Amino acid sequence: MFNQHKIYRVLQLITQLQNKPSKSVRFMATFLECTERTTYRYIDLLKQLGFDVQKDEHNKFFIVRENQIEEHFTGEEATFLVEMVKTVGKENLLKDSILKKIYLKSDISQQANALFKAHLSKLVEKLNNGIANNKKVVLKQYHSVNSNKISDRLVEPIQFTENYNAICAYEIESQITKYFNLERIIAVEVLDNEQEFQKLHNIEPTDVFGFTERNGEQFEVELQLSLRAYILFKEANAGLEKHMTKIENSDLYLLKVSINNPKPIISLIRGFKDELKITGSKQFIKFLKNKSYFLN
Repeated sequence: MFNQHKIYRVLQLITQLQNKPSKSVRFMATFLECTERTTYRYIDLLKQLGFDVQKDEHNKFFIVRENQIEEHFTGEEATFLVEMVKTVGKENLLKDSILKKIYLKSDISQQANALFKAHLSKLVEKLNNGIANNKKVVLKQYHSVNSNKISDRLVEPIQFTENYNAICAYEIESQITKYFNLERIIAVEVLDNEQEFQKLHNIEPTDVFGFTERNGEQFEVELQLSLRAYILFKEANAGLEKHMTKIENSDLYLLKVSINNPKPIISLIRGFKDELKITGSKQFIKFLKNKSYFLN
């Protein structure tokens, strides 16, 4: 039976897959508190409902946002939706049609986003507690993009990034100050142990994607974007907006940004390659050619 708990799991999965970076099945299963086999069933369900679920080169999943279908509920569908959410939805031919639209055109999508934001707010609250009281914390089930591993991280939290997307913290095991993306943290446990490595806390500046100079290879990137790409880039990373300007006497926008790791911007270029043109820098273009990445 398609009960309310299952609906919210589906909505949480949609929210996760629409946010960068792509997610592994293991990570999604941990986040949803279900088995990997069940997670695959949810992914198949999303495909059946019309969502464009794809895998990247690392076999991680993501939803292509621009291919979502803009539709409205009929009166009959809306009535059934209310009944399905308040109680338990029985098998009905309207179910698939509703679930296809549910994330885009209903109050349920707002509730799912609210749940996701509430989860992040709890993480921020606990991390703030650790910072204010100089306590060590454990980042539970942190999903690392670099190592492609999920593990607990014992850290001493220092400060948040400007947009609260990440926490700067000193990792005890590696003895390095790192930035941890909040969306990749399942839970935070504040310990009774006092911080003891404050003299080693070294806050390094990050690029718009949260990477320091140690996290990869530096590039100056210049892209010419369509209006659609401009909007989608802002949605993918709000910090990019201040690096984009409108080109005079045209409908195009220019993005000029310095990055410390090419992976995030390459992911955006791949996702919207028909809506942009790579105009610089020469070093970045040469890097893309050497890696056989797509170029206009």
